[in-house]
Order: sequence, then C-alpha cells, then structure tokens
Amino acid sequence: MKKRCAWCNLNNERYVEYHDNEWGVPNFDEKYLYEMLILESFQAGLSWECVLNKRDAFREAYDGFDINRVVEYGEEKINELLQNKAIIRNRLKIRASIENSRIFLEISKEFGSFYKYLRSFSAKDVIFETGKSVNFISDAVSADLVKRGMRFVGSTIIYSYLQAIGFIYSHDEDCFLHKSAEA
Repeated sequence: MKKRCAWCNLNNERYVEYHDNEWGVPNFDEKYLYEMLILESFQAGLSWECVLNKRDAFREAYDGFDINRVVEYGEEKINELLQNKAIIRNRLKIRASIENSRIFLEISKEFGSFYKYLRSFSAKDVIFETGKSVNFISDAVSADLVKRGMRFVGSTIIYSYLQAIGFIYSHDEDCFLHKSAEA
C-alpha cells in the first residue's frame, strides 16, 4: 500500500484521488485557478475534505464556475445558493465569492492572467517545502488580495490554495509523491 501525506483520509476515495492526481500538480489554467480560489475561500473554518466532498455541487450551483456568470449574481441567486443544502450555505462566504470573482477578473485584466499575478510574488515556478501552513509568499498575496477587497483569503487559505494549484509543492517526505527541488 502506498504511503500518502498524513492529511489524506484513506477512507475517502475522492480525497485519495485528489491527493494522488491533483494536489500539488501545477495547473495554472485560469478557470482552474478561479475555481480553486473560490473553493478554498469556502474552506475557512472547515476542512478541505468537507469542501472537496461538495465540489461537484458547487460546480453545479456556481454555473460550472463560469466567472462571467458569477460576477452577475444578484440577490435572487444569493438566496438560491443559501437554500442549496448540497453546498456550504454561509451568507458571508457566498457574498464574498461573488465580490472575489469581480476582483479576480480585475487582477487578471491588470496582469494579463491570474497566474502572472501570482508569479509577480515569486521568481520560482514551483516552491518545494513541507511542514508549513504559511510563508512569505502567502502572506504577501493574502495582504494584497485583502487590500484589493477580497475576503476569506487569509495567509493560511492562500497557502493552501498555492499548494492545491501546484505553486507550492508540499507532499510529506514519506509520501510516495514526495519530491524536492533537487529531484
């Protein structure tokens, strides 16, 4: 049996699949970066496993994470989302997800893409480190996003986001997927 990162619940097939095939794999596609930022913002105060288990429902509720549709959500759609038992129904997070979407678009326009924005905080394509929940990059990105008006984007959430999209590679040293910068 393969050894995986300590956080991976081996009893949850979806979580194992995510760990093995998605987490830490560099994916800088704009739509993916957007989806993961919105999902990570819903994680605040919860486990990633909880959010991941609701991912398909979020995709459906958020129109396939079509950012151009999400930025147009009004009170009727907010109320619909608040009634959707398949997603996390937190009014503040739902409102923040819509406003964060608008800011995401503004950043993408300003920098040419959200990935280019993220890269403006680091000269490296991928940072290899384990055992952390924040670093100087997540601190800087978080501070800048908050300054721009985003919510639920603290340094720990942003660090998790950067790990998820493969910007920070953090598989545990005894995980079968571990590799280092020297590898």
